[in-house]
Amino acid sequence: MFYQSEARWSNIVGWAGGISIFLACLGLIGLAALAVVNRTKEIGIRKVLGASLSAIISLVSKDFLKLVLIAFLIATPLAWYFMNKWLQDYPYRINISWWVFAFTGASTIIIALIIVSFQAIKVAISNPVHSLRTE
Repeated sequence: MFYQSEARWSNIVGWAGGISIFLACLGLIGLAALAVVNRTKEIGIRKVLGASLSAIISLVSKDFLKLVLIAFLIATPLAWYFMNKWLQDYPYRINISWWVFAFTGASTIIIALIIVSFQAIKVAISNPVHSLRTE
């Protein structure tokens, strides 16, 4: 088989990528939980004053989505450059399409939004009296 070493390398990179995505999601869950805990009183006051669930979710997730977008904008040109350089070594090479990066960016933003929204919903549906009682 001509590309047996590349197939083995692809398997290794696939597993390493999956593990790194899992660890990144765990880190994002931890950061979102910390941000929500630090803003529990603010969220409780906003709920008492009549904030909706969507307003609370957007309050918490806005900062995280900005960071994910900045990371995507930094990583996209680097990934394109290194993938293009790696593919130049093959006699039958392909060009990298723009939709690969668009799909990756969209899926990353959706995953981050789901993770952060889960933490925000958990606090938003709780009783604001519990968070404001300690004051």
